[in-house]
Amino acid sequence: MDTLQNMRAFTCVAEAGSFTAAAAQLDTTTANVSRAVSNLEAHLQTRLLNRTTRRIALTEAGKRYLVRCEQILTYVAEAEAEASDAHARPSGQLKVHTMTGIGQHFVIDAIARYRRTHPDVTFDLTLANRVPDLLDEGYDVSIVLASELPDSGFVSQRLGITYSIVCASPEYVKAHGSARTPGDLREHACLRLVSPVVQLEKWLFQGPDGQEMVNINNAPFQVNSADAMKTAISSGMGVGVLPIYAAIDGLRNGTLVRMLPEYRLQELNLYAIYPSRQYLDAKIKTWVEYLRGSLPDILAAHDADLQTFDLQIAN
Repeated sequence: MDTLQNMRAFTCVAEAGSFTAAAAQLDTTTANVSRAVSNLEAHLQTRLLNRTTRRIALTEAGKRYLVRCEQILTYVAEAEAEASDAHARPSGQLKVHTMTGIGQHFVIDAIARYRRTHPDVTFDLTLANRVPDLLDEGYDVSIVLASELPDSGFVSQRLGITYSIVCASPEYVKAHGSARTPGDLREHACLRLVSPVVQLEKWLFQGPDGQEMVNINNAPFQVNSADAMKTAISSGMGVGVLPIYAAIDGLRNGTLVRMLPEYRLQELNLYAIYPSRQYLDAKIKTWVEYLRGSLPDILAAHDADLQTFDLQIAN
């Protein structure tokens, strides 16, 4: 028995004053309305309406039950309207996970710009270098770096591609020299950036002659934050691998220099992951669309800046 539908039929009969009028309002037959009220009375084991051939009247129980029905149906209508509005208009809290580096360098700024046009959306942002379980942890969207994603059943949108480069401080290069090939790094103090998506002991380079692997042993320093690695490199501790987004400001202000400009490492895809495409909440849809529209341009600008720096060094 559909109790909610039967409650709607009973309420409509009570307000319209007849089964026929209620049937017309509900776009059904008089027999269906009469059956719905009878089923409701049988379920409650209480008479709600006194019926004669000429009129109907609410019983005392029917009057009390009508008040409750009207309250319940109002709550249901409000809940349906709220849920439908979530599909149509971005509002409410968006719970987002992102890996720490891209969160600090891309996502927080993207949130600020997104909220200029969607001020009714608030954010609960978590920075963590892992791929979370969206359903168990309740995230609406996760933004991660990965070479590829495991088959999870979730929806993913690729936002762009980024990669890493080898950097050192000008003081370190002056004291220890640079490197002409990846193999030359074996003679340098190589610092390790701990990451869930790359190998620690092996640096895989992509260069003019294809791929080249260099084993990095006895590293004097390792850390799990790209910004902390940037500080260590800028302080002259050694040579390290940095994502472009973490290195770009240091290259601009001269606190970092790029070594091996013809080589890149750790090319990774940037993904937005969310649980489902069906009946997608408007805030999730507009947030992912905003990232897809803005992040590729930012990544392309970083790549163009990097090429400019490399030309300056070459000249």
